[in-house]
Amino acid sequence: MTSLFDQGLATPSPTPFNMAAHVLAPTSAQGGKLALSVLHSDRREDWTYSQLQTAVRGVGTGLLNAGLTPGQIVLMRLGNSVDFPIAYLGAIAAGLVPVPTSAQLTAPEVARIIDDLAPAAILHDPKVPCPDHPDHPNRVTLKALEDMFTLPPCDWHMGDPNRMGYIVYTSGTSGKPRAVAHAHRAIWARRMMIKGWYDLHADDRLMHAGAFNWTYTLGTGLMDPWSIGATALIPAPGTEIDAIPALLQTHRATIFAAAPGVYRKILQTTQHLDAPALRHALSAGEKLAQPLRDQWTAATGTAVYEAYGMSECSTFISSSPAHPTTGHALGRPQTGRRVAIVDAQGPVPMGTPGTIAIDRRDPGLMLGYLNAAEETRARMQDDWFLTGDIGQMDPTGQITYLGRNDDMMNPGGTRVSPLEVEATLAKYPGLTEVGVAQVEVKPGVNIIAAFYTAPAPLDETHLRAYVEANMARYKQPRAFIHVPSLPTGANGKLHRSSLPAYFKANQP
Repeated sequence: MTSLFDQGLATPSPTPFNMAAHVLAPTSAQGGKLALSVLHSDRREDWTYSQLQTAVRGVGTGLLNAGLTPGQIVLMRLGNSVDFPIAYLGAIAAGLVPVPTSAQLTAPEVARIIDDLAPAAILHDPKVPCPDHPDHPNRVTLKALEDMFTLPPCDWHMGDPNRMGYIVYTSGTSGKPRAVAHAHRAIWARRMMIKGWYDLHADDRLMHAGAFNWTYTLGTGLMDPWSIGATALIPAPGTEIDAIPALLQTHRATIFAAAPGVYRKILQTTQHLDAPALRHALSAGEKLAQPLRDQWTAATGTAVYEAYGMSECSTFISSSPAHPTTGHALGRPQTGRRVAIVDAQGPVPMGTPGTIAIDRRDPGLMLGYLNAAEETRARMQDDWFLTGDIGQMDPTGQITYLGRNDDMMNPGGTRVSPLEVEATLAKYPGLTEVGVAQVEVKPGVNIIAAFYTAPAPLDETHLRAYVEANMARYKQPRAFIHVPSLPTGANGKLHRSSLPAYFKANQP
C-alpha cells in the first residue's frame, strides 16, 4: 500500500471566471449583511457586503481610469488597513495583477522587487517604505486610492480561470525572494478548505488576529468568509494581543484564526478565556506545538485545527471537526486534493518518510515562479509538485510533518531563506564570515540566529541597527554569536545544520 491520498480531483472552476467576482458573489443576496467589522476597544468600523463591493469595483474603475490595462502588474505598498484588501480585490476585479507585499520590507528590499517585476503602477501609502524609482513613476497615493471607493463600478474582467490573477513573494533556497504567480482559479481551490479545515458556515463570525496586509489574513480571515457570506472580524491596527480575549467575547466570534505565536502570547497571561460563542480555532503558518494546543483547549474548551500549506499552494492538508487528528499527525488531505509522500521513484510505501507532494493539476497550485521556468521545473516530478518538506502518511490518510529537507527557516510563520539573510549581513564592515539558522530558545519558540567570524566580537547594538535598516522584521536575526570559525565540510560548504549546536553551547 503506497502513501497516496487520491479520492479524485476537485471540480474545475467555471469559465469565464474572475477571482474578485467569486469572493463577492454573496453580495447580491446579502447586500445589507455585515461583511467586515474592524474591532477597536471602544467601537467598530463596519462594512456591509454592498459597501464592500461598491468600494472594490470603484477601485477597479479608478485604476483603469489611471491608464492601467488588464494583465498589468500592480505593486502594493500599503499598510495594515482595510484599504489593503479593497485595493487587492479592486485590482483583480479590473483584470490587473496585484502583488501584496509586507509593510515590513525595507526600501532596498522593495527596490529589488521593483527591478524584478517592473510594475505598471505602485499603490503607495507614504508611511510604508518604498524607494523612488525613475523607471516606474506611476504611483497611486493612498488618498487617491480612497477617493476611488465611490466611483462607478467597473465591469468584472471575466476570462480564462487559468490566467494570472496575483503574485506573492516567497524566499527560496537560492537566497533570492521568488515571485510566485497564481491563477484566478486559486480562489476556487480554497473552497476545499471551507469544510476540510474551517467548517465555516454563512452564519459564522470568523476573527483573524493577523494584519490586513498579511496573506494569511487576506485569505483565511477575509476572502474565504466573504465567498460564502460569513462575517469577518479583524482587530484594529495596533491592538495588543492581550486584548484579543475580550474582543472574542464581546463580539461573539465563532471561529478564531491566528499563527502559533499569537496563541503562545495569549496563553502567557490567560489561563481561562470566556468566549461562549467560540466553536473552535484555526492555526497555520508554522507547526503548532502540542503543549500549546493542549493549553488552548484547557483555557477555552475548544479545539485548535491546524493546516499545512505554502506560498506555492495554499493549505491543502488540515485537521477539522469532521477529521480531528490523532497522535502527532498534522491532518489529512482535504477532499478534492491528490497528495502523496514520494521519493525519486514516486509514492513510497505507507508509513515511510518522504517528500510531501501535491498533484500538479491541483487548482490551488501556482502557475509557476515568475520568469523562472527552470526553478519551476525543478519543483516538479512526474505528476507531482514537490513541497520540499518531509512527512509520513498512515493508512487513514493522516500525515505527520517531520520537518524540512532544506535549510529554510520559519520562526514566525513566514518562510525565510538563510542565504538572503547571510547575503545582507556579509556586507557589514568587519564581519568576515556568517551563517544563519533557526534555533529553539525554549519549547515551541524559535528565532533566527546569526553566527559570524570577525577579529573580535562586534557591537551588537550596531548589528541590530544595521539589520533593522536592511531587512524586514521577520527576517532579522534575534541573536548574534561570535565564533572562531563556521562548521564546513571538506568542500568548504557551510553546514548550517550544525549551527544550532553552537547556539546551545553559548547559553548559560
